[in-house]
Amino acid sequence: MNKIKALFCIIIPIALAFLFNTKLGSTPPLLKFLNPFMGFWQNAENNHFMFNHKAKIKGAIDEIEIVFDDRMIPHIFAKNDHDLYLAQGYVTAMHRLWQMDFQTRFAAGRISEVVGEKAIEVDRYQRRMGMVYGAENSLKGMMQDPKSKEMILAYTDGINAYIKTLSHANYPIEYKILDFKPENWTPVKCALLLKQMSAVLAMGSDEFYMTNIMKKFGPEITKDLFPDYPFREDPIIPVGTKWDFSPLPIPKTPESFTKAQTGDVKTKEKVEGIGSNNWALSGSKTASGFPILSNDPHLDLTLPSIWYQIQLNAPGVNTYGVSLPGAPGVIIGFNQKIAWGVTNVAADVLDFYQIKFKDNSHNEYWYNNKWNNTSKRLETIKIRGGKDEVDTVYYTHHGPVVYFQKPKYARANNVPVGDALRWIAHDESNELMTFYYLNRGKNYNDYRKALTFYTAPAQNFVFASVDNDIAITPNGKFPLKWKDQGKFILDGTDPGYDWQGWIPAGQNPTVKNPPRGFVSSANQSSTDKTYPYYINWEFAPYERGKRINDRLTSMTKATLDSIRLMQTDNYSIMAQNVLPSIMPLVNTEQLNATQKEALSYLTKWNKRYDAKEIAASVFEIWTKRLSFDIWNDDFEVDGIPMRYPSRDRTVEMIINKPNSKWYDNTKTSQKETLSDLVNEAFKYSCDSLERRFGPINKDWNWANVKQTNVPHLAKIPGFGSKVLMIGGAKSTINALGESNGPSWRMVIELGKTPKGHGVYPGGQSGNPGSKFYDNMIDTWANGKLYDLFYMQSADDKSGTIISRLKISK
Repeated sequence: MNKIKALFCIIIPIALAFLFNTKLGSTPPLLKFLNPFMGFWQNAENNHFMFNHKAKIKGAIDEIEIVFDDRMIPHIFAKNDHDLYLAQGYVTAMHRLWQMDFQTRFAAGRISEVVGEKAIEVDRYQRRMGMVYGAENSLKGMMQDPKSKEMILAYTDGINAYIKTLSHANYPIEYKILDFKPENWTPVKCALLLKQMSAVLAMGSDEFYMTNIMKKFGPEITKDLFPDYPFREDPIIPVGTKWDFSPLPIPKTPESFTKAQTGDVKTKEKVEGIGSNNWALSGSKTASGFPILSNDPHLDLTLPSIWYQIQLNAPGVNTYGVSLPGAPGVIIGFNQKIAWGVTNVAADVLDFYQIKFKDNSHNEYWYNNKWNNTSKRLETIKIRGGKDEVDTVYYTHHGPVVYFQKPKYARANNVPVGDALRWIAHDESNELMTFYYLNRGKNYNDYRKALTFYTAPAQNFVFASVDNDIAITPNGKFPLKWKDQGKFILDGTDPGYDWQGWIPAGQNPTVKNPPRGFVSSANQSSTDKTYPYYINWEFAPYERGKRINDRLTSMTKATLDSIRLMQTDNYSIMAQNVLPSIMPLVNTEQLNATQKEALSYLTKWNKRYDAKEIAASVFEIWTKRLSFDIWNDDFEVDGIPMRYPSRDRTVEMIINKPNSKWYDNTKTSQKETLSDLVNEAFKYSCDSLERRFGPINKDWNWANVKQTNVPHLAKIPGFGSKVLMIGGAKSTINALGESNGPSWRMVIELGKTPKGHGVYPGGQSGNPGSKFYDNMIDTWANGKLYDLFYMQSADDKSGTIISRLKISK
C-alpha cells in the first residue's frame, strides 16, 4: 500500500507538470503562463517603458538618439540613413513585435505553425494566391536599388537586434498565450507586409460572379444592371479636366467570350468595405493662406493599431506620420515642406483566366495554338502537432491556378475553380522608393517623381506643399487594357486576352491646382468618361465623395476645426436621395403602433447617422432589406454564385423606374410592386429591431445597433476595446461600421512651421498590459485630434518628453 501511495506521489506531480506545461487546444500551457517570473504577470506593466536607457547595437554606424513623447511616440534622430532605419526597426519591434510577426505569418500562410490544423485552409489560400511568390519578386525589386536595399536591411537588423534582447519573461503576452516564440526577421517579411496590404485592398474580385450573371441574363440585361459608369458621379479628377498627353492605342477587344465553371456558393450583396477619404484645400480657401491636407484611410480596425506613429530625422529628412509595423519609412504624413495621404483606387489589377489543360496531370495548358508547360511550386505547410502538408501549386504564364476544386475557405468564394490568377502584386516592384522620396520631398516635382516608383496597391495620392500647390493622382502601375477587360473571367487560351503593356506613369490621371481650390477622393470613379484608358468598370458609391465636395465647395477661411469636424460628418447623401421616393409609398393604415412611431422618427430625421438617432437604425435596415427584396429572387440561384447590382443602380431604379419589372418576386404567384417591397422592408426593419430591443427605446439608437468596437488582431477575448457609442456609417464621410472605419485621422496645416494633428483608435504599444495600448481610442471616438509633436532637434522643448533611448555601436 505504501508503495502505491509513493507511486502516486511521483506520478501525479509529473502528470500535472506535463499538463500545465503543454498547450491544450486554445488554452496556453498554464504553469508557464502563470509563472510569476516568466508568465503573463511580466506583461502587466510595460517592460519597455524605459527612462534614459542606453543600448548597443551591432551594425550602428554612429550614435542615435530616440526621444519618446507623452503618448510613447518615438522621435528618432540619426546621423545617416542606415542608422535611421536601424532605429526604426528597433523601436517598432519594441512596441509591436508580436503584431509584425503575426501579420507576416498570416500573409505567408504560416498560421498553422502556431495554432495547428484549424488554420490549414487559411494558409492554403494565402499560398495559392501567390503571396510569398509575389513578396519574393517584390524583394528582388527592392534589393536592386541601393537606397531601398539599405532601408530594408538596416530595418531588419534593427528588429533582430531587439529580438536578441528578449528572454521568455518579456516576450509579448500573445506569444505566451499561443505558446510560440519570436523568430528572426528577414527582408522578405517586409515585402510580405506590403503584399498583404495589396491583398486587403484588391481582393474584391467580382469576375466570377459577373461571368455567371452574363451566362444567366445575357449581355443586354447585364449591361443595363451593371453599367460601366454610374448613374450619379462626382469623379476624383474634376469633370472637364483636359488630358495633356497623346494616349497609346488601346488593345483590340477579342471577339470570343468565355464560359465559367461554378461552385456551390451563395450569392451576396456587394458590401461596402475598405474605403478612405482624403482632400487638400488650397490656401485661397483657408484662414492661414496655406494649404490644409486631410486623410483618413478606412480599414478593418484592430488592436494593436494597424499604424505606428513615428518621426524620422536624419540629414536630408525630417518626416512625421504613420508607418506600417514591419516596413521602413513613413507611409502617410508630412515634413517641413509637403504633406501627403492615400485612399484606395480600386483599379482592376487582378484578373482570372480560364485555363484549358491537356489532362488531369495539369502539366500542360493550351495557349496561343500550342501546348505549353506549367511550372510547379511546392508549398510546405508546417502544422503544429501534425505532419507537414506539401501543397503543389501549378503556375501558367498568367500566374498560379488557385484551386482545382471548390475551396473550403469562405474568403475564397469569389475564386473560380481551375482558373489562373494574373495579379499585379506578383510582379517585381519597389514601393519603398515612393515613400523614401515623399519623406524627403520639397515640392510638386518631388511628389511626381516619387509616384513613378509605385506599383500596387493603386492609391489616390493627395498632395499639398508650402508653395501653395495641391494635387491628386490616382496612381499605380495600370495594365493597358481594352474596355471591360477583367469585368468577366478571361480566356486563358487566347493571347488577345493578356495584359498588353502598361499605361505610362505620366499618363495616370492627375490634376494640379484645379480652379475649384481643392482636390479630394473617397474611392469613387477616378475620372469622367473622357479619360482614354480603362482603369475599372466599378468604384465605390459616389455619396461620400459628393458630400466631401459639397462641403469643400462652400468652405472659406477653413481652419483645423472646420476640417476636423468634417472628418466626423455623419450626414447621409443616400438618405437624402432615397427617402423622398420611398416615404410616400409607406401604407400608414397597415402599420402597428411601433411601426407608426418609427415612421414618425423618420419624418423628423435630419438624415444624420448620429449615435443617438433611432431613425438611422430604421433606415439602414429598411434599405438593406429593400435591396434584398428587389434582387434576391433573381440573383439567388443554387450553385451559381452571383452578386446584386450596385447600390447606385438600385437607387437609380427606385427614383426613376417605379414600375420596373425587377420589383416582381418571380418566386410568388402574384405580381409585386415597388410599394409592396417598400412596405415589407419597412415592417421587417421595425420588427427586427423590436425583436432585438423591445418597443422603441434608447436601445434602438444607431450606435447601439451598429456596435462599433476595435477587436484584437487575433480575436483574443478581453484584448479588444469596449463597444463605442459613436455614429457614422459606410455611406457617410465618417465611414464607420462595426469594426471597420477611419484607421488614422490626420490633418496637416502647412505654413512656415507645419502643424500636424492626428489620432488612431489604439495606442503605440502592442502590449495589452500597457497604458499606451488603447489610450487614444476615446479621443478618436470623440472626433478629437492630438497635436503632433514635430520636433526640430532631440533637445526640442516644445513638447512633453517622458523617456530617451540612446543607441551606440
